[in-house]
Amino acid sequence: MNDRLGKARWLLLVALIVQFMVALDMSVVNVALPDMRRDLGFTPEGLLWVVNAYALAFGGLLMLGGRLADLIGSSRVLTAGLVLFGVASLAGGLAWSPGGLIAARAVQGIGAAALAPVAFALIAIAFPAGPARSRALGLWGMAGAAGGAVGVLAGGVLTDVASWRAVMLVNLPIVVFALVGAVRSGLEGHPARTGARLDVAGALLATVGTTLLVLGLVRTSTHPWGSAQTLSTLGAAVLLLIAFAGVELRAGTPLLRLGLLKGRPVLTANLFCLLLSSGQFAAFYFVSLYMQQVLGYGPTAAGAAFLPFSVGVVAGSVVATRTVAALGTRRLLAVGGGLAALGLAGFAATVRADGSFLYSILGPSLVCSAGIGMCFVPLGTAATTDVASDETGMASGLLNSARQVGGSLGLAVLVTVAAQATGDGGRPADLAAGYATAFWVCAGLLAAAALVALVLLPAVERTAPVAAPEDSQKNSGGAVDPAASPSTQG
Repeated sequence: MNDRLGKARWLLLVALIVQFMVALDMSVVNVALPDMRRDLGFTPEGLLWVVNAYALAFGGLLMLGGRLADLIGSSRVLTAGLVLFGVASLAGGLAWSPGGLIAARAVQGIGAAALAPVAFALIAIAFPAGPARSRALGLWGMAGAAGGAVGVLAGGVLTDVASWRAVMLVNLPIVVFALVGAVRSGLEGHPARTGARLDVAGALLATVGTTLLVLGLVRTSTHPWGSAQTLSTLGAAVLLLIAFAGVELRAGTPLLRLGLLKGRPVLTANLFCLLLSSGQFAAFYFVSLYMQQVLGYGPTAAGAAFLPFSVGVVAGSVVATRTVAALGTRRLLAVGGGLAALGLAGFAATVRADGSFLYSILGPSLVCSAGIGMCFVPLGTAATTDVASDETGMASGLLNSARQVGGSLGLAVLVTVAAQATGDGGRPADLAAGYATAFWVCAGLLAAAALVALVLLPAVERTAPVAAPEDSQKNSGGAVDPAASPSTQG
């Protein structure tokens, strides 16, 4: 019993490290981009691909990564993803040409696409429904938020103290520690499915379709929405994804079983995640621009200003963990989404040329982040409700794809909205007005997410009781509920 509890804790630690690292690498390079350009001779257009290469590989391969975990085993995919991510980070830190760095970032994205869904799926497998899983999901959400916030700060500090290469190499000790933790945990996920085959046609259509969708969205900063490049790319993406849906209806072992979306909790979780990430990712972007271009913050100061956001996420996650049994996923998602919308409206109302940290950043950040933190536990619960253990990777890949596509879509649309509101003026007051308009739209997206939760989720929910140790082992493939141990309470 103690041995199983110890392995479950190590497994949770590995999942949290992976989530932290993936989120870290989505933001850590942003502050280092100017140094990368000077050192390696990037063109302005080529520099964007340091960010986009990671986003494209990550977003395009998420569903494939999740399904591979179901078919060949979580342990293999987790180990391969960690090794690939570590090797790519080393190659990026040693890169001496723009092409080498871009290629390393793309391989990092491939590794992240394997790691992100597996980390989430392992939590669902290792911890049965009840307080233990709620605590684990709360910590999972905190790890992602902390990785994003620390990434901005670490990128500035590492670039100032060492060089941009440290931004890539910092992943190596994290990868090593995660591999050690994986060995200590025993990598106890579900084993590979015997006789199951990968849906090759579906994998190709989903990967290329999702990649083209993300590509069309991230390039709108250089190719306007009405341009031939953008319209043709997005049109091709839509056709490929429609073809993917047709293939999945006939596949024996589909990459995405479309019947999964017939469950209202799963459907609601993905719609909510799409709207949440659309507003959240864009809000981070505009807060960073506001601090640096209007308030005059430097990179390190701007990164440090994001730390209160992590505090709010932790507080919101703790509240959600302790109240999910009483409130249920429906009410908690609605309250969290509504509170996040209120915080974003606070940004919209206070970002001005004469703003300040206390007035324009701190207050709205704490309200918004607390609301977002309250969403992680019910979101993870809804995304895995009534999902079979051999489809948790599929469900996780779907949720992570909704997050990535939503973030890219929201950022692409709201950059255009802000630019139109700003007009040709480059004064701080003009920039602040454009950012305020974007924040109002972000608030509307989060309010819509809260409404989706209220409309689609059942009005009355019953929280599954905590299983006894022997029931946990029987129902979850050997998983044990740490809540049964007094040493893990609280």
